[in-house]
Amino acid sequence: EWNIEAMGPTKRHYAGRLIRKLTPLWAHGAALTYNMGKHYPGEQLPRWSIHAHWREDGEPVWRDPALLASDDDKDDAQAKDAAKFAEALAERLQIDPGLVNPAYEDIHYYLWREHRLPANVVAEDAKLRDELERKRLAKVFAQGLAEPVGSVLPLRRVVEDGQRRWQSGKWFFRDSVMFLVPGDSPIGLRLPLESLPWADPDHIEIEAEIDPFAPREELPKKFEFKRLRTAAPGSSIEGFRPVPQDAPVVGKEEPGLVRTALAVEARDGIIHVFYPPLYAAEDWLELTAAIEDTAEEFGRKVILEGYLPPEDDRILNFSVTPDPGVIEANIHPAHSWAEIVERSTQLYEVAREVGLSAEKFMLDGRHVGTGGGNHVVMGGATPADSPFLRRPDLLKSMVGFWHNHPSLSFLFSGLFIGPSSQHPRIDEARQDSLNELEIAFQQVSRQSNTPPWMVDRLFRNIFADMTGNTHRTEFCIDKMYDPNSASGRRGLVEFRAFEMPPHAEMSAAQVLLMRSAIAAFWEKPYERRLIRWDTRLHDEFLLPHYAEADFKDALAELETLGFPLNPEWFAPHIEFRFPQVGEIAVRDMKVELRHALEPWHVLGEEQTSS
Repeated sequence: EWNIEAMGPTKRHYAGRLIRKLTPLWAHGAALTYNMGKHYPGEQLPRWSIHAHWREDGEPVWRDPALLASDDDKDDAQAKDAAKFAEALAERLQIDPGLVNPAYEDIHYYLWREHRLPANVVAEDAKLRDELERKRLAKVFAQGLAEPVGSVLPLRRVVEDGQRRWQSGKWFFRDSVMFLVPGDSPIGLRLPLESLPWADPDHIEIEAEIDPFAPREELPKKFEFKRLRTAAPGSSIEGFRPVPQDAPVVGKEEPGLVRTALAVEARDGIIHVFYPPLYAAEDWLELTAAIEDTAEEFGRKVILEGYLPPEDDRILNFSVTPDPGVIEANIHPAHSWAEIVERSTQLYEVAREVGLSAEKFMLDGRHVGTGGGNHVVMGGATPADSPFLRRPDLLKSMVGFWHNHPSLSFLFSGLFIGPSSQHPRIDEARQDSLNELEIAFQQVSRQSNTPPWMVDRLFRNIFADMTGNTHRTEFCIDKMYDPNSASGRRGLVEFRAFEMPPHAEMSAAQVLLMRSAIAAFWEKPYERRLIRWDTRLHDEFLLPHYAEADFKDALAELETLGFPLNPEWFAPHIEFRFPQVGEIAVRDMKVELRHALEPWHVLGEEQTSS
């Protein structure tokens, strides 16, 4: 869990304590949400991600932090309490609470799974090889298949006559019961949406529920509906009114069944509220306020989960999520050097208070970093403000300067370096890339008005590792201006070769180096030719003498451009990266032995179906 694994039994507890201590310092009136994080091949479950969301204008998003539950809290809420919460929330949103659907685990699936177990094994104690499957079956059968596990309210936001309002509707299922998709995720991610009626958008047919013992002449026929808006909430189908098939349709058209939903479930005794996807920040804020009011009414703490709020410059956020061997904190942008220093200091202090640190010790006692990245994301308040989009030659200068000074790639990185690392240099195991890089540099220089998408096209296939992964590289431009992705056009460049150092001052020094380089090359672009280091790259610059000498040369170049940095500010980095093993004096000669660096050329990955 704290060496190589991404998930583990204690990480989420530590992450929750960390974000709760940071929130009062950085995010006044923030709401905390537990969301689904990244999901990588070979990992059965997706990772989690805890976010703090707050308003830029200072207005609180969530008034009472005591109503936000954590993994350390205990409560005794049950499914019936979740149902009452969902109904009260529906009323608060001016929606008929009768539209709340009880959600059940899929009886047919779990009976089938039980039937496949050995004859002398009960489901609650199934000796399955898959630990997660064992826990899943035991949990489901312990709570009972006949009992609902949560409540689901179909919900979306609509605009009528210039007014925004919440809209719900009746959900129909073949068995008149909503069975969830089997799994471990919150019920909001396991909704049987494919079981909802699909039909002509202007015509829906729904079979009536029939009593098999009723006389044949009393059996109702199939009901048919044409699309017609009705303002009466709680009608048989919200937005539809039963009419004769040959009757004229009048009124304004309505888009059909509500297919997004809010879910409430009692998990581990705590009420969890799952947000539906929303498309306006105002709607997310209003729903959040309604949830808090309902929690206050019931006197229960809640955990917010589900879809993240829509992206909006007026809502800021930072997050904490797991990564292999570490907990990763993604901090919101800073607008000044003072903000960077203050937040770095606070982060390290708060982490230490909750029992976390940015250092560890190897078996031989060597003091090293955690291996987690101290990645620096650079850009502007808006994509149009990004210095990399306003001046494409700035990216060229940064990449060229880093290439010609290998110490910048190795001095601040973790122990895992080389062509198969998370941030390989362009010239590590791909010598042909230098020719391509020079051609790209020429195109940037020749075009005075380079369109932003052109910069992405020039560098995308060069800034990649041996497998073509554009994220595993020193300079990552996935979010600079990718014309194929709306989320990739943010004007951001991420530098990934910094390891998280053990002290806040060392972290600030790394960021200062990046800021100085950006400022220097904004004034005067870096135009020196790229050096073919060949085998010298690892033969020399993984040794302390050559790395330190090259780093001092790099600082001297920045000084000539008007941005002097004292080499003594980086003495802790050199000592930490190349620790002394020992020394011995023989007559007039002194011999010193230090650790050097070791590149990893091949990483033997575990074979998977992918």
